[in-house]
Amino acid sequence: MPLFGSSKTTSPPPQHTTTTSPPPRSGVTSLFSRRRSSTEHVHSTTSTTTTTAPAPAKRHSILHKTTAEDSSITNARSSLLQAEAAEREADRALLVARNAVREAREVVRRLEREAAEEARLAKIKQGQAKAIGKRGKALGRHDHV
Repeated sequence: MPLFGSSKTTSPPPQHTTTTSPPPRSGVTSLFSRRRSSTEHVHSTTSTTTTTAPAPAKRHSILHKTTAEDSSITNARSSLLQAEAAEREADRALLVARNAVREAREVVRRLEREAAEEARLAKIKQGQAKAIGKRGKALGRHDHV
């Protein structure tokens, strides 16, 4: 039992027609296609498709320049790169120096706190020694016999 309609209607048998596809449009590129310098040829006499080999494309890159530069431009670029590297190294040295200063100041603060604590303890000790000294002076009063 058919779900959607009756099975009594028959459709005409599919007709097979042979058509050749049009040659690909030149100049149209998709997101994932490559640019080729040669065109593709499609032969319509047979069902096989032959493609000519693409010519090697020139690749342009920032790292690999194809044009020759003037020596003064090359020297200026080299000088600029050296100056930038020196500046980066100076920035690193400045950070190292700032960290060393920060650590030295922390050591000085720690020493000052320790000295203040030692001075406080020394004052306490001095007060205790003074009290004991007063009690020691009272000893020996029976000596004058």
